[in-house]
Amino acid sequence: MDDINDMFSHLLGEMDHLSQSLMPAADSPDVVPASQRESTFSIGFTDLNASLYELEDNDLDALVADLRSKSTENTSGTHNQIATSAVAEEQGPAQIPPPSNAAESSGELQMYESQTKADKIKLALEKLKEAKMKKLIVKVLMSDGSSKTLMVDERQTVGEVLDKLFEKTHCDCSIDWSLCETNPELQIERGFEDHENLVEPLSVWSRHSENKIYFVLRPQKYVMFTDPQLFYMWKKKTACSSEINENAKQLLLKEHFGGSALIVPDLEGSLYLKEDGKRVWKPRYFVLRASGMYYVPKGKTKSSSDLACFVRFEQVNIYTTTNYKQRYRAPTNFCFVLKHPCIQKESHYIKFLCCDDEHTLLLWANSIRIAKYGTALYKNYQAAKTRASSLETLHCAAHNGRSTNRVEDHPHEAPPDFIPPPPGHAQV
Repeated sequence: MDDINDMFSHLLGEMDHLSQSLMPAADSPDVVPASQRESTFSIGFTDLNASLYELEDNDLDALVADLRSKSTENTSGTHNQIATSAVAEEQGPAQIPPPSNAAESSGELQMYESQTKADKIKLALEKLKEAKMKKLIVKVLMSDGSSKTLMVDERQTVGEVLDKLFEKTHCDCSIDWSLCETNPELQIERGFEDHENLVEPLSVWSRHSENKIYFVLRPQKYVMFTDPQLFYMWKKKTACSSEINENAKQLLLKEHFGGSALIVPDLEGSLYLKEDGKRVWKPRYFVLRASGMYYVPKGKTKSSSDLACFVRFEQVNIYTTTNYKQRYRAPTNFCFVLKHPCIQKESHYIKFLCCDDEHTLLLWANSIRIAKYGTALYKNYQAAKTRASSLETLHCAAHNGRSTNRVEDHPHEAPPDFIPPPPGHAQV
């Protein structure tokens, strides 16, 4: 019994000694990891200076104005804290007047307006160093080979960036416009979801990455809502599912997306799985669930108790591939990849899967998106429809206004949409 008491006392002494040794570490200020520090860099450019030169004048002016306002807010907040603490210490009736920045700001504004673009860029670089927010200067490639340069901060979603591109490009109002990232190293691509913060996935790219961002039409972006029968009636014959009317589609959407819980497509089937480190693809039977993908082990049945977890969707994104039949000797070119966004090169942590045909790839790729993002996808779809409708209304109003002005200015001229009939035809 005495031995036990001695051991217990010794243990308490060791614990007390350990707690005392940890006291300075607990009192020391927290060190911000390098990954969490605010930073500013560019995507698609050799350096930040070059990317600023690509910004249009109005975007550069807006950037500097935004950085000025943040700098002023930080400065005024610091002055107010100093003034408050001084008054509390003196306990006197005299009040310290707040700092006046109006005259200084107006003077700086006049000087800024007279500066050249090079001076503006120099000022922007200085202000970016002071900014307490992660910002990216992004080059977005268009389908015609041109590009647009945007400044994006960590608060902006992909949907908000799309709004910027709509203003710059004056393209049509389709809900299928998307921002898409490509990775030439892995020959994969992915369309960003409208609710994602664009800075977050781009921040994991290396500075010398060959990845690119494209502004493109992706007709399959919201196919699960425009044609929900493809995903929730896939077991029926294709002819039956294609003849469904609009009212039946709305009922399917209400049933699967309108309730308190999302219903994931009951998808299952055989896919080819690439073995780690080899160019060998073997068929496995997979089943989709809300939490992830599962497969049927050899000698087991498709019952839930026999299913083995293949991958969960919390930490992976789905990417489509290009020319994997040649690169990895895949059975077909209809492949997709599941990987963590931080993995930018080939790794055994990447899951390579192959489908028999394009329709099967459509089902799996978009059903996985439904399982991963849930009702956020449906909200994106509704917001995209609202945005497209409002933009179309504005464009029509602007077009009608221009047409009316032209007709009023030249009442005897034909309207701009008038096409004269070919010779030999009577005009109706």
